[in-house]
Amino acid sequence: MAMQLDHDQLHRLLAALADSDIQEFRLEGDDFRLEVRRNLPTPAATVAPLMPVAAVAEAPTSVPETRMDASIPGTPPPPVPGSRGDLLEITAPMVGTFYRSPAPGESAFVEVGSRIGVGQTVCILEAMKLMNELETEVSGEIVEILVDNGTPVEFGQALMRVKPS
Repeated sequence: MAMQLDHDQLHRLLAALADSDIQEFRLEGDDFRLEVRRNLPTPAATVAPLMPVAAVAEAPTSVPETRMDASIPGTPPPPVPGSRGDLLEITAPMVGTFYRSPAPGESAFVEVGSRIGVGQTVCILEAMKLMNELETEVSGEIVEILVDNGTPVEFGQALMRVKPS
C-alpha cells in the first residue's frame, strides 16, 4: 500500500508535532522520507531574544528521500567577533536562501535605519521551495543587514543587527 500525504495533511501533521513534546519523528513512504528532529529549549538558557522558528518547515512529498531537520535553538549562537554589545542579532532559525523582499522587484521588508516592532516580518528564508517569513521578537532599529539578497545562509547565522528600543 503506497502512502501519500497532500500539503494540508502534512501541514496538520507538522502542526501537531510542533504542539507536542516529541523530539524526533520519522515517516517514510514509497517516494519520500520525512524526519523531524528538535531540541526543546530550557527556559533558563535563553540569554537574548531569538526569532521564532516559522512553524516547522514543511517538506514536499514528491521528492525522493526528503530529509528535514527542524531545530529550535536552546541558546543563542555565540556573538560574532567584533559585534557590538548593545546590538541584538537576528539569526537564521534554519538553513535556507535569504530574501529581503516578498517577491523579485518588490520593496525590501526592512532597510538599514528601519524601525521594527515585535512580530514584524523582516525577511524570508526559502527552504525546500517553501517561503518562511521570519518575524522578530524585538523592537528597535535595523543598524546592519549582514547578508546579500539571494544568498544561502546557515542555521544560526547572523542576518541583521538591531539596536533595541
